[in-house]
Amino acid sequence: MRQSNSGPEFGAGSAQEDAMSLSDKIGNKAEDLGGKVKETAGEATGDRELADEGRADQAKAAVKDGVEKVKDAVGGVVDSVAKHLKK
Repeated sequence: MRQSNSGPEFGAGSAQEDAMSLSDKIGNKAEDLGGKVKETAGEATGDRELADEGRADQAKAAVKDGVEKVKDAVGGVVDSVAKHLKK
């Protein structure tokens, strides 16, 4: 049976995609940490707006982290399907 070279390739992501994903995850953690710092500083100084901004930053980071986890899960499914198709 002849394999076609047309169409999308499935399988492991490129090194560039992996590096971008890692970079995104690090950025999310940094945003979460920054949010915690803002929240703590706001609470310590009685600045409610700063504390709320910190909680919002943490929530954004959590959503972005969730998106990264979904992307990783989808990539795992694609890899699994590709392995089965190669058999």
